[in-house]
Amino acid sequence: MTPFGERVRALRKEKGVTQRDMAAALNVSSAYLSALEHGRRGRPTWDLLQRIIGYLNVIWDDAEELERLAEISHPKVTVETAGLGPEATALANRLAETIAILHPDDIRRLLAEVEAAGARAEAAQRLRRERSRR
Repeated sequence: MTPFGERVRALRKEKGVTQRDMAAALNVSSAYLSALEHGRRGRPTWDLLQRIIGYLNVIWDDAEELERLAEISHPKVTVETAGLGPEATALANRLAETIAILHPDDIRRLLAEVEAAGARAEAAQRLRRERSRR
């Protein structure tokens, strides 16, 4: 299941709506909606994402969260490491080899660490851009 699919399913259930009813309202098949919720389909199109947001009648913050989750919910990922150091390639390959057997707690810890490292790198990148504009 993808983060997006998990959240859509939770919101749908909170509203007491069946997959069949939601799929009909969105003009998609219930099989497609099921596959989207279970992570067997990639990200929805921007148009479908907006229809889902409208159908679920979510507030602004939840709509932004769904958009963010859709961005990080492609079940097939390619990681390009050309031009990076050997450690980056090793990391990408090792994760690809072991992600299916990692314990959920380990996945959560790794994700938190990668998120924190990404936030630090993005902050440093913003700071460099700001300094170069001066």
